[in-house]
Amino acid sequence: MGFLALDRRIRVVVTANFVAVAARMSVVTFLGIYFVRVAGISLATVGIAFLLESLLRGATAPMFGALSDRVGRRALLLGAALITAAVLPCFLLVSGPASLLAWSTAMGIAGAANMPVATALLLDLSPPERRQTVLAVNYTGMSVAYTLGVMPAGYVAEQGYGLLAIISSTGYVLVAALYAVALRGALPLERARGDTRLVSDLLSVARDRAFVGFAALAFIFPFAMGQVVTASPLFAADQGLAEGYIGLVLGGNSIIVALLAVPVASRIEPMGPFRVLGAAAALVAAAFVCYALFPGAAAAYMAGTVVFSFGELVFSSAVPAAVARLAPPGRRGAYQGGWALVQSLSMGSALFLSGLLRDAIGWRGAWLLYAGLTLAVAAVLPARRERFQRTQNG
Repeated sequence: MGFLALDRRIRVVVTANFVAVAARMSVVTFLGIYFVRVAGISLATVGIAFLLESLLRGATAPMFGALSDRVGRRALLLGAALITAAVLPCFLLVSGPASLLAWSTAMGIAGAANMPVATALLLDLSPPERRQTVLAVNYTGMSVAYTLGVMPAGYVAEQGYGLLAIISSTGYVLVAALYAVALRGALPLERARGDTRLVSDLLSVARDRAFVGFAALAFIFPFAMGQVVTASPLFAADQGLAEGYIGLVLGGNSIIVALLAVPVASRIEPMGPFRVLGAAAALVAAAFVCYALFPGAAAAYMAGTVVFSFGELVFSSAVPAAVARLAPPGRRGAYQGGWALVQSLSMGSALFLSGLLRDAIGWRGAWLLYAGLTLAVAAVLPARRERFQRTQNG
């Protein structure tokens, strides 16, 4: 299934996500440098602010997801894009810890709706038998957007962070225009069975044993992503690797995912999303083992990241597709929001936990500990697959 073969409305949503990721990452990648070197804020405070944003985004995502089940997806996505366009460039006004925390709070809330609601909209628009492929197309677009957004942003930042703020804000205005103009007309929205309240929808996610059981295992995937994206560069630097090589390796990860995500998803989709997640976890565990034991720092970093990329090819589309299968009718947004909360907590804790473990048992011990945990998940997921499949709703 190619991009042009998709429903026009799906193409609009995928394009909007592409622009949003490029606009966001073009700024976020360099904000640490700006806040520390330009605004003169300590690195520890910047780290706390980034964690606050991540936690707020995750904590409010279930509410926005459930709300979108009631009022529709487009209004929330349009509002989130416009608010982000206004809030994002305000990083230029940050002058100290208080204003940084205020900006991070606003960004966390403003960005909470986009991922769960946009994913729910893609699932609304996709035939059930093609959902995983559509999610893979979307993930491919976001991977390419990350690369294309970050590559020129460094040069733009050298010219001035004000220019970078204008470009990123304009990107979100374009996202809002896509939802307002290119996505006109009625959109499908599955209604819940019976009359339920918003709070009841939110609580139903936390009370769903199948979803909670799945999330308790699948958390390992965003946690591993956080390790590769945020912790592995520090690991590589501690091993004496240069920033240029680290960027090359992580860029290679994006290229592998961009090239292979859709073909892999199309191939494994007939099996169902639950069947392949055990193998994906095993690949992630193998990646951590490479980081710990592969001879030579450069080779270990390259091998571990490449192996991780093949696990990512599977779980990047299979996990949200599995969450969609577990969601009852009319609560797709609430369940995607619940999963967004798990993602934010898992990714947000990755660097913090690795910092503690590095000081306590060293990088090798940390990677082997993660490998053991991931292998345990890889063993349990196939054993629980039948239960998840029995409770699936769509």
